[in-house]
Amino acid sequence: MRIIGGKFKGKKLLEPNDKETRPLKDLTKESIFNIINHSNKFSIDIKKAYVLDLFSGVGSFGIECLSQGANHVTFIEKYEGVLPILKNNLINLKSKTNYEIIESDILNKFEFKSLKLKYDIIFLDPPYKEKALENILNIIIENKILKDNGIIIIHRHKKEIDEFPKNFQLIDEKKYGISKIIFGSCS
Repeated sequence: MRIIGGKFKGKKLLEPNDKETRPLKDLTKESIFNIINHSNKFSIDIKKAYVLDLFSGVGSFGIECLSQGANHVTFIEKYEGVLPILKNNLINLKSKTNYEIIESDILNKFEFKSLKLKYDIIFLDPPYKEKALENILNIIIENKILKDNGIIIIHRHKKEIDEFPKNFQLIDEKKYGISKIIFGSCS
């Protein structure tokens, strides 16, 4: 697994040894960033973006955002089996970058209203079997942490059928192997 673009392009990312974490595959990540950078369905400038990476795992998505010039990335992860890998991946950049790591359980204890920023991109990569996606999206909408023209990107298993809040607008959906990527916004 490598960084696919930007100032850290080609740098290898450390991966977990266990099966609890499912890092974003390079091909899927490359497709997501092609859509972010070239879609006419929304307008996000990654070089100015504030990014929230939920269930960040080893940090593949958020680190890619940093590499491609994002202003700031907030990583939120609770799994102790992957947190040291996330931290090492960020340390290995050997660059002073604008990021923070919040070690918290998004599903139970995390207070979204404690976030000090509003985000252009919110990336959600919950465990494939996680059924609380609609609740998380409702909390994001209620706490108004997505900027008006921001996008939410969700990584799911292609067979997963999720319920979305009525204030969530589906912009696009793409399938890659066993994954699907959902792009949406909030009203």
